[in-house]
Amino acid sequence: MTFSLVGMCRCTGMFGAAVTTSSIGVGSRCPYARAGVGAVLTQHRTDPTLGPKALDLLEAGRPAQETVDALVGGNPTIAWRQLAVIDREGGTAFFHGDRIVSIHNAAEGTSSCAIGNIVRNDSVPQAMVDAFEAAPGEHLAERLVRGLEAGEAAGGELRQIKSAALLVVHEHPFPLVDLRVEFDRNPLAELRFLWEVYRPQIDLYVRRAVDPDAIPHPET
Repeated sequence: MTFSLVGMCRCTGMFGAAVTTSSIGVGSRCPYARAGVGAVLTQHRTDPTLGPKALDLLEAGRPAQETVDALVGGNPTIAWRQLAVIDREGGTAFFHGDRIVSIHNAAEGTSSCAIGNIVRNDSVPQAMVDAFEAAPGEHLAERLVRGLEAGEAAGGELRQIKSAALLVVHEHPFPLVDLRVEFDRNPLAELRFLWEVYRPQIDLYVRRAVDPDAIPHPET
């Protein structure tokens, strides 16, 4: 019931993930990212423990494919899962469990990987990667949102999407962008709105966190 993508900005070193689905709470269950390390997606009868495990493996120096292999090996429930990983070098890997019986697929770019299950056609992930890779000069979050929009335009999933999430990390242990939409009739339009409102305020929120004394009082 989900289509998503992970990506890296090779100019800034940002990592991120974006995801949408027909159930609630996708942002708390599926996308994971860590600054300087990489990003991960876990979906289809989602196991949220796989995201942190994958990030720990990436941080220990495992490349994307080795990370996926480590998550898959000896895991008794992995047949239900779908995974995507991008590592600190921009390498990607994905996995589809053999108990996923719906239409599902994956696509990889030079700095992105998209996956989807219970989608209308198997071209959805490639459309997402194509949109992401077509705008290397844009902010990573913008590229990820465009990827979701392209996936929806290519067919999306079989059910009405209801939630969406956008996660980007950069130089700090907290997210640079962490936006979520829950049970909206048009979650991608709402996510686009939230991103466009938040974008001009990103630097301010970072400065508030790392150097609050440098922020002028509202009245000055």
